[in-house]
Amino acid sequence: MSDVPNAPHVPVRRIRAAHTDTTLTVYQAYAPRLGVPAARDGRFPADWKRERMTWIKPSFLWMMYRCGWAAKPDQETVLAVEITREGFDGALREACLSHYVPAVHGDREAWRRTLSRSPVRVQWDPERNLCLDPLPYRSLQLGLSGRASRAYADAWTVSIRDVTPLVHEIHALVRAGEPEAARALLPVETAYPAPPLPHLGA
Repeated sequence: MSDVPNAPHVPVRRIRAAHTDTTLTVYQAYAPRLGVPAARDGRFPADWKRERMTWIKPSFLWMMYRCGWAAKPDQETVLAVEITREGFDGALREACLSHYVPAVHGDREAWRRTLSRSPVRVQWDPERNLCLDPLPYRSLQLGLSGRASRAYADAWTVSIRDVTPLVHEIHALVRAGEPEAARALLPVETAYPAPPLPHLGA
């Protein structure tokens, strides 16, 4: 695993997440018509499309970058979804990078074959700070489709919380020029003890 130049203690690619011995928290943002009933019932509603690719993000601030602090259309409800580590680890084992990397795949055709077989995609996106500026290291984004998406919604999910009020509170502090107060409210995300992931470039 490569390190950031001049910062050898910060790996370029690392899964950072709020996690316990048995679960890990990921974030998604939805329109209220999906997000509100999901949080209320603790499970995704029937009209949540289980065959469609869905992207989960262990990084809270990367989710804020993606949804614009819950201000973008159809992303006004931010959910913290607690899932089993068993399900997450299984998804990592069968995942494929969403783009071709010669050092990982050997040749483009081998990557295409793996991609066609796997229901799980991985992207390593620049982590973000409180101002949502990119940092010189990356965090994981996991795309789930088909059986992986169904398992996420119906087997791995332990709880679903609506954290939109927290999102608004942190954003208000950032806009008010109170970064330390905002930072104190952030979920605590530490290095996740994933197995080695050479097939994912990490």
